[in-house]
Amino acid sequence: MTIARHPDPEEVECLLRNAELRDAIEPYLDESIHEIDFQSLPTAVENRYLESMLAWERAPLVPIARWFDPPIVLTTAASLDDEQVRQRLWNVVDRLFARRIVLEFTDHLSDRDLYTLIRRDILPTPVKLVDLPDNYFHWDCSAGDGEDLSVWLTYYASDLEREEWMAEEGREPPPRRIPPYPRALPTAPV
Repeated sequence: MTIARHPDPEEVECLLRNAELRDAIEPYLDESIHEIDFQSLPTAVENRYLESMLAWERAPLVPIARWFDPPIVLTTAASLDDEQVRQRLWNVVDRLFARRIVLEFTDHLSDRDLYTLIRRDILPTPVKLVDLPDNYFHWDCSAGDGEDLSVWLTYYASDLEREEWMAEEGREPPPRRIPPYPRALPTAPV
């Protein structure tokens, strides 16, 4: 005699949600989706992944300053004394982190330089506003123009990363230096 297994209502709901998400994501798919082995994922995990993909695809491109109500507007650092820069810097860092924006590799920048970078480069940059509770946007403050790795190599790269860079580039990396402005900024949970 065969005993029929009746699916749990939560299991059925999870499968129905999966079908709904797969239908919704279909117009956005390209060949990169085939790199993911969905068969090895539990359906609930696959659903969270598909929800994040769909949120990314549907998210509006909005300057970071306008992620806030009212939008963040910073005065120029030149019009502020050092204490005002420090206070306003930490205020904006806290506000950015409250919207899950994490600033990374900042210890080579003075408070004034980091404040200026936030004002000039970060706040006006359009970024997809993905509003998911476990989604963090990471801004690499060592990147400069994106092509120049000298800041990262000088202050942040591990010995192994420096060796790999040297093997790829065929030249010595810049001398390693200790970042002059260590600070403990908020980080995303692991």
